[in-house]
Amino acid sequence: MDLNEVVNINQHPIESEEFQKSCKHTVDKNGVLVLEEFLLPVVVDQVRAEGIQNQHKAYFCAQKHNVYLTDPDPNYPLDHPRNREVISSKGCITDDQIPHSSPLHVLYDSEIFREFLCNVLGEENLYDYADSLSSINLHYADEGRELGWHFDNSSFAATLMIQTPEAGGVFEYVENVRDADKGEMNVDAVENILDGKATVKTLTMPEGTLVLFRGRNAIHRVTPTIGGKTRMLVVFAYNSEPNIAISESASMTFYGRVG
Repeated sequence: MDLNEVVNINQHPIESEEFQKSCKHTVDKNGVLVLEEFLLPVVVDQVRAEGIQNQHKAYFCAQKHNVYLTDPDPNYPLDHPRNREVISSKGCITDDQIPHSSPLHVLYDSEIFREFLCNVLGEENLYDYADSLSSINLHYADEGRELGWHFDNSSFAATLMIQTPEAGGVFEYVENVRDADKGEMNVDAVENILDGKATVKTLTMPEGTLVLFRGRNAIHRVTPTIGGKTRMLVVFAYNSEPNIAISESASMTFYGRVG
């Protein structure tokens, strides 16, 4: 299987310099790029079938955390935005549990796709994770599971929607809330968001959609899944430097094992 059998190249000519420039303009302006029908329908069907077949292998965990994904700060009260806890609950199968024949490996390993990501996101190079678990994850959110409000530590996230739920599972975000590089955490805005007093944006992601999202300064969450249809989302993780692996403690937290 090659890239033309995975990606809807006619609609999304990712090798085209003009297309790349258009995508980069969108990301730079909005912090997010949504490419619907990026995967061919037959590929969505295959990855969904793989996900259903391997869902019994998924490691599920529920975590309480603050929006900054940092340890509690005793200098502030528990109800301060710095310390207020939200819940994230999900399951996933890891890179080594994705079938070797999966189109996900074809896309993730493609130099053409990586060059597209680099040019759109302004990255010099993108590398696999050095461990055997982190590069490709397929996330499952069955009824009641959610991702609480948070900022990402990484500069961008690349995701593929594989199966949408009956209801819920909505990606909500507020852009430009903080400036992590300058250490400006904007706790007042965070408090309004946590209290439900802020206007939020939502992303519509039909099955087969590729989303590139800059979540370092944009707070975001996924609302609880409603109904019996599991939300399935692929996360592609890359590093800007080679030979980087997830820490053992993080691996145990997210995967229940070390790769």
